[in-house]
Amino acid sequence: MAGIPGPFRRAVDKVLNNPLIMRVLRNSGVILSANSLASGLSMVQGIIAARLLGVAAFGMLSPITQFVTNINRLTSFRMGELVVSYVGEFSANQEQENAAAVFKAAALVESLSALLAFLLVMVLAPVGARVFLQDPGMENLIRLYAGILLAHLFSESATGLLQYYNRFKFLGVITVIQSIVTLLIIGTAWVLQGGLAHIVLAYMLGKIVGAVSISVYSLRLAREQWGKGWVHSSILALKPRFGELIRFAVSTNISGTINLLTRDSDTLWLSALSSPLQVGYYKVAKAFMNVLVVPVNPMISTTYRELAREITAKAWNNVRYLLRTGTLIAGGYSVAAGVGMVAFGPWLVRLYGEGFGPAYGVLLVLLAGFMVANTFYWSRTVFLPLGMPEFPTKVGVVMAALEILAMLWLVPRIGAIGLSAALSLYFIGMAAVLIGRLLFELKKREQSGKSTDGA
Repeated sequence: MAGIPGPFRRAVDKVLNNPLIMRVLRNSGVILSANSLASGLSMVQGIIAARLLGVAAFGMLSPITQFVTNINRLTSFRMGELVVSYVGEFSANQEQENAAAVFKAAALVESLSALLAFLLVMVLAPVGARVFLQDPGMENLIRLYAGILLAHLFSESATGLLQYYNRFKFLGVITVIQSIVTLLIIGTAWVLQGGLAHIVLAYMLGKIVGAVSISVYSLRLAREQWGKGWVHSSILALKPRFGELIRFAVSTNISGTINLLTRDSDTLWLSALSSPLQVGYYKVAKAFMNVLVVPVNPMISTTYRELAREITAKAWNNVRYLLRTGTLIAGGYSVAAGVGMVAFGPWLVRLYGEGFGPAYGVLLVLLAGFMVANTFYWSRTVFLPLGMPEFPTKVGVVMAALEILAMLWLVPRIGAIGLSAALSLYFIGMAAVLIGRLLFELKKREQSGKSTDGA
């Protein structure tokens, strides 16, 4: 690092010598390598599918997959975060039976919610096809894709367990394998000149491979950590904490439902209020957001793991350092990647085929919101270990209402660009409010700790 100016060299040295940041970066790096490769494969998948189907048919793909996924999210309690928090707490206190009981309870609740979601999709498929795809004949494809729900019975809980026990390498490998399976099937559809059904099947089988692999490995890991009898651990032993666990799960479910109504239902809103053609433009533009999100996304779970430990220990300086350094790393990358997309976006959009040119304008509007959300990637999860899971939920309710109003007004008038503007405003508004409250909360807790020490 001889050529690096002094201040920058000292900053780099500080990061490299900090064990907290190095754990975050090391674990994130494992997932990043896998996710980067998977993202590249995903882009190739999208290009092949877009060239095979054309703009309008390609625009039907997202509403099909999103309809099924969102019904699952509606019934889901985001058990991965609960597992990381409470398995971590009980393990740190040497309460291994309670740690096993938390995982068991989370897996059971998640399985029941997945089965409920599957039944809802079977019943609501005709409504989804008529409202969001404007084609009643698509209900069978919606039901076909619902097969992923039976494979994802407890995959969120399983992922949380793997994250807590530092099995990020395995998660990365499965991510790549899942993408390879999907690409091979899409490639076969290209050779056979297949249609939309073949592409839906490809995405479904890829998801099934990933979910089943993670779930099976989590059961093996549970046996390694807690012994063969872990499945007999008593959930009733958690009775003194039932209220807290339920509050945590319900808060994350509500938070997920808010996202479901806004960013996770973006193509459903667009398809219902506009047309599959606009969805096609939007889907291509959003695909480029993976260039922003994929390198930073692994830091969400790895930073959360470290934040939970430091907040439990009331090590507020470490908490601030984690947040500040993570923000600088994510923000620096986001700016660099954003400049690249602005410069090369028109050429990259043309890779998807003739007729996708309008996607570049959509890309530019999306970029503003995604860069802010990416930079402050920790803004929601940091409130969970602080014991404030409801606050992001309450903020999200207000912001979601504003976003929906914006979508209802903009999308019928300007299509995909209107949706992109509403989504970007949602991201920026959420980040501003959450960061402001976090700074206030950290200052209050630091001062409270000093007062206690002084007493």
